[in-house]
Amino acid sequence: MILTKDNKLKNIIMVGDRVLIKPKVTQERTESGLYLPPGVQEKEKVQSGYVIKVGPGYPVPLPPDIEDEPWKEVDERVRYIPLQVKEGDFVLFLQKGAVEIQYEGERYYIVPQHSILMIERDEDLFN
Repeated sequence: MILTKDNKLKNIIMVGDRVLIKPKVTQERTESGLYLPPGVQEKEKVQSGYVIKVGPGYPVPLPPDIEDEPWKEVDERVRYIPLQVKEGDFVLFLQKGAVEIQYEGERYYIVPQHSILMIERDEDLFN
């Protein structure tokens, strides 16, 4: 399979409540026109970016009474409470809870949902 810009993240599966975020391109200058050194924005406590991939959610085991009868078919042993974020959302998240990774030459953050502070969703983004 040849990796292209469109499918290079297709095979990534996020685990549990983890979210893959592409950081927003930071400003090189302040509003007053001062140039910022390269590492200043990256050291901020709160970062922003776009949600690229979302995990299945918080795992919740099935109730014990489901497994007590041999005639009952159980196709899944674990169910998930889905996450609030969706692919394409713009989020603000705490840098402290994030793990920075490099994948295919791009920088991403893996963030647990509890480190996400705010979500901005544009429903018309993909329409």
